[in-house]
Formats: sequence, C-alpha cells, structure tokens
Amino acid sequence: MGSFLVCLDMDRVLVDHLSTWQFVYDKLGISNEESFALYNQGLLDEWAWIKLDLDLIKSSSTEPVSDGKLRELMEGMPMMKGWKLLIQHLLDHDVKVAIVSGGLQKTARDIAATFPSNEPWRRRWGGIDRHTARERSQGLDTKLHVFTNGWLMDAPLEDGGYGIGDFGRYQVQMNGKGAVVKMLQRRLGVSKANTASVGDSMGDVGMFAESGCAVLFNPWDDRPREHAHHVIEERDLGLVLDLICKTFGLPKP
Repeated sequence: MGSFLVCLDMDRVLVDHLSTWQFVYDKLGISNEESFALYNQGLLDEWAWIKLDLDLIKSSSTEPVSDGKLRELMEGMPMMKGWKLLIQHLLDHDVKVAIVSGGLQKTARDIAATFPSNEPWRRRWGGIDRHTARERSQGLDTKLHVFTNGWLMDAPLEDGGYGIGDFGRYQVQMNGKGAVVKMLQRRLGVSKANTASVGDSMGDVGMFAESGCAVLFNPWDDRPREHAHHVIEERDLGLVLDLICKTFGLPKP
C-alpha cells in the first residue's frame, strides 16, 4: 500500500478563526489593514509584510511585547471541530502528518506537541522548539512535521524573558507551499498519489498541485475550487477524515 502523507493548512482549517495573526490583533485591539493593503497592491513582499506586522505588534503597547507575552496572547485559540480526531486517527494508521501554514508558529507547535512521539526532543527540520516540548509534551518530540511563519526571539529582557526580533520567521511562502510538500515527499518517501492536502484558499493551490487528493475545506472564496478534487464547506474536519480514509483505503473511526 505504501506510505501516506497528509498536509494541513492551519488558519481556517485547524484553527476556527480568520487567522492566528488576526487572533493576536484582536487581543491587542489593533489592525494590520495598512500593511495588508500594501501587500495586495504589490508594494510589499511577504517578508517585508511580516516585518511590518511584527513592528505593529511591538508598537501596540508602551511596555515591551515580549516572546512570553506574545505566547500568552495566543492562548485560547479557537480550534476547528474534529481537529484532534483527524490527526490522531491518521497517526494511529501510520499516516505522516504535516502542518504547512503562513500562520504563527506557536499554535502550530502547540498542536504538534499534542501528539508526542516516544523520542526525546531534538532540534530537527520540521520539528518543534525546546520551549514547547518542555511545556506541552514532557520534553518529547512530536510525530508531526511543522512549517510556519511568525516571530523570532531577540535579546534577553531585564525581567528574564526575551524580546521579539525585528526580522520575522519566514518558512512558508504564500505561493510556495507546493515546494514544502515536495520536500516532505522526498524525505519521507511518499508519492504524490499517496499525498493529501487540506486548505481553504488560493495560498494552498501549490499544495493541491502536488497531491493526489486535494481538499478545499471551509473555502475563503471560489477561486481555488477548480484546483481541488473535493470541496467540503461544513466546518467539521471529521468529514475530511472520512474522505481521506475512503481515498487511501484506511479504516474509518
């Protein structure tokens, strides 16, 4: 039967919110409309957009917005119905699972740490950070592979925490998710036919192109429909799981 790989977008797929970035803006009472408009006009590349948004977050308070503070702001992220069932069932049947998202890394790492391996944490390509492993998975590595954007820690602060760097974490290009999927396929020994991807927008079309089963879930608009093999509009990842099980011949939960 061969190995299988499922690649999951995060914002509006695993997370039931417009985006993990927007969740932070909502908490801080700020808006990134200006940088978003500049990006849409082609006046910003994605890395410059991330840097502007991080500067917006850092300047939202007279007190430094530290790495720890930003982590705290992201607690309580609303999760999509069926997210844990989807991932756990796939892992239980030896399916390799990856999160490929332009969203903030903390939530993706928290999700990944919910599914620890039996191996001690180690720094690796597509892994989680030491802090998350210590706080969320008893120092163990995750079974998932994680690729996201976000922030980088800066110099230590007087209170013992760490600041936020001016240059963001930029692992996933908006239109470059297909390259991440191809790298995973090569490293994990999985064919395109045995790969499924789940996303909600045109930013996921690159993943769809490298997948034998492309699922448009909770679609942002109609543009990606022609690039997907299946469309699921109901916000329930249990339906995605049923579809993937049927496609790959896996037992249903």
